Amino acid sequence: MGRVRGVLGRPWAVGLLVPAVAGIGAGLFWFEPWKLWQDETVNEAPPLVVEASRSAGASPSATASVPDGPLTLASGELVSHEHETSGTVKLVRLSDGSHVVRLEELDTSNGPDLRVWLTDAPVKEGPAGWRVFDDGEYVSLGRLKGNKGSQNYAVPGDVDLSGFSSVSIWCDRFDVSFGAAELARA
Repeated sequence: MGRVRGVLGRPWAVGLLVPAVAGIGAGLFWFEPWKLWQDETVNEAPPLVVEASRSAGASPSATASVPDGPLTLASGELVSHEHETSGTVKLVRLSDGSHVVRLEELDTSNGPDLRVWLTDAPVKEGPAGWRVFDDGEYVSLGRLKGNKGSQNYAVPGDVDLSGFSSVSIWCDRFDVSFGAAELARA
């Protein structure tokens, strides 16, 4: 007991202890290391949109140019960057003309502030590809719903898809890609 009182009774010890505890707390808040051991699985059904005019009994000739269901415009396989990542990415046009990015069989690490980005950057394997996706144009499609499973992300209607060629699972907090896929036109 005397030794503890002696150390805490010294002003320099308290001066070191308080910032150390505050630094550990801030580090835990910023890095969220527990997420590396917590998986979030989200399995959403593939997107299906039934066109209103077809369901209302419109003639088949009036809607013949619109596909009956979703059409895959482009797809690619995820490659690992900062964290081991696998799965398939698809850019899908729905029958109502809207677009969705679909992640299928996604498997990556969980992390703080993960986003799904549609980008114009080329996908480079290994460390060379970790930080390229915020160098050019990108559109955030929202927070990653889960680090495992199959999920749908709506593309805003005002986005011109012709300028985008890849999708990244992006950690916005640390500006690094967990994994990405080059979209090859179907």
